[in-house]
Formats: sequence, C-alpha cells, structure tokens
Amino acid sequence: MKKTFLQSLLILLLATKEAVANPACVVCTVAIGASLSVARELGIDDNIVGLWLGALLTLLGYWTIFWFNKKHWNFWGRDIFLLLLSFSLVGAIYIKDLVYTPRVIGWILYMDTFLFSAILGAFIFIFAEKLYDYLKQKNGGHAHFPFEKVVLPMALLGIASLYFTYFPLYY
Repeated sequence: MKKTFLQSLLILLLATKEAVANPACVVCTVAIGASLSVARELGIDDNIVGLWLGALLTLLGYWTIFWFNKKHWNFWGRDIFLLLLSFSLVGAIYIKDLVYTPRVIGWILYMDTFLFSAILGAFIFIFAEKLYDYLKQKNGGHAHFPFEKVVLPMALLGIASLYFTYFPLYY
C-alpha cells in the first residue's frame, strides 16, 4: 500500500510542475464521467473503465487547480494536495461494486488491477497534456489542428484501451 501511494505521488508530482490553466472543456469532462457508468453497465472490463477514470480524476484535479487560481487561493503544496485529493476518489466511486483483488502485474507489481489501470490512466493524461504543450511550443504557440488538446489524450487513452482489450493485465 505504501509503494502504491508513493507511485501515485510521483505521478502527481510530475503533473504539478506546471499545472495546465484550462485542461479541457466542461462538456467533455461531464461526458467522460457519465460514460463511465454506462460502460460498466454495458459490461466493459473494469481495467478499461479504470483507465478512463484515472484520466477523469486527474482532469478534475486540474479543474480544481484552475478554480483555486481564479479565487486566488494559494498555499504551499496546493497543486499536489488538490491532485491527490481528486485522485483519491478512485476508491470512493466504485467502492460498493469492486472487490480488492491484488494480483501480480507484469511480474513486478502486486496491486489491484483496477487501481493500476487508474494510475496508468492518470499518467497517460498527464503525458498527453505535456506532449500537447511541447508540440504547441514547437509550432510557434499554435496547435497543429483544431481540438488537438482533446484529440491527443483521447487517442492515447483509446490506444491503451485497445491494448487492454486484447492483452489484459492478468491471465
């Protein structure tokens, strides 16, 4: 449990180096949140739902940081605290439906696969945001195409979802 917490903290530290001012549109955030419940009802694997849930919770953390910036509420460790708080909701969302079943993942990690996929989803979303900032900087401060900021995380999460569909975390 301690190792999982430290891994999550490391991922969130990468995210708070420069918090994104406007992470995504509100409509997209609500649509992703609503689609997670629909996906579970349709019988989609919990690992794929966890992937998208991790990205959604990270996005909600970025929105909270944006809101705190707007209110001028600044204190030491604020960004890390807000991202940890938003990501800690991973256990509260599906607590009645999930059973904690730790397994060996990739011969290295021993953790619950839903938690692992949520952490991976958060990492993918953070990576996509950093990649977008890098690509935008290389292009003179402009996106390469409209909605590039939305397409990059969605495409990377879609690729990861396809991977988990054909190569599950456990056998």
